[in-house]
This record gives sequence, C-alpha cells and structure tokens, in this order.
Amino acid sequence: MSIQSGGSRSNRYRRNEGVDSIEYHKIYLDCCCFNRPFDDISQEKIRHECEAILTIVSNCELGVWDVFRSDVLDDEIDRIVNPIKKLKVLKLYSSATIGVEINNEIIARAKKFQQTVNLKSFDALHLAGAEYGKADILLTTDNKFISRAKASDSKIRVANPAIWMTEVLFND
Repeated sequence: MSIQSGGSRSNRYRRNEGVDSIEYHKIYLDCCCFNRPFDDISQEKIRHECEAILTIVSNCELGVWDVFRSDVLDDEIDRIVNPIKKLKVLKLYSSATIGVEINNEIIARAKKFQQTVNLKSFDALHLAGAEYGKADILLTTDNKFISRAKASDSKIRVANPAIWMTEVLFND
C-alpha cells in the first residue's frame, strides 16, 4: 500500500488541550507552502500566507490535523540549493504525518492532468498524490496551479492557504 500513516487521526473532530472542537482535515501542502514562511514577508499577501501555513503546521503538531508527506515533496525539497533554507523547510516538513509513495496510478493520473489542463509535472504529481491519499484539501500559493486544478476533473479542492485558513476559522 502506498499510503502510510504516522498516527493520523480518524475521528472528524478533535479536542485537545487549549484547542476548541475543530473539524479534522487531511491537508496536502505543496512545496511552495513549505517554502513560504522563509520568503520576504514585507508583502501583505506573503505575510498572510506565511501565518496561515504556520498555523496549519502548528495544528498538525498539536494533533488536530494531519499533513501529507510524499515522494514528490521529498524530491522538490532535495532540490533546494540554499542549505539553511533547506534545513528550515525540512523542520516544517517534519510535522507531516501521512505519507504517499508515488506509484503507477499517481503517475498516470498526473499525466492526465498535464494533458488536459496543462499542469506542470510537479503540480500534476501533487494533485494526483493528494487524490490518491484522499486529502481534504491541497494548498498552494501558486495561483496558476489553483486555476488549472479548478479546471481539471479532480475532486480535490485546491486553494490558497490564507483563504482556506480564513474559511476554516470563521466557519461556524
């Protein structure tokens, strides 16, 4: 089997010390998200995305949500040239609790996304991996990825982390 869990929570709502009852989510963050907290946060949009991503990671560390790790993310993170940034990204990435290993089904689905909506190869593999792992949401800071994924036949919602986090926080 290609999905591995490092202790994912199966109940839909979690209650932890200091955390109100909050809906459980399986979240796939693409590599842009893991890199965002180390970008220049002088721009308001980047700062909001950074805060959302750090909140998501914090909720994962508290056991409220689960975040995916994947072979595709491993490969992208390995390509980070700056060793200090790579270490920081790996620290965030260490909070991931569900693993998705690449397989023929994911590759075939990714190729379909590339052909039908012109997704870049890594983006297509992220979307296919999120589908295979049955993620509730795939988050990215890449607007082209979001618009192309929306045009695809994927059942996985793809959204910006700041927008999604706002929806989650204010959803009564």
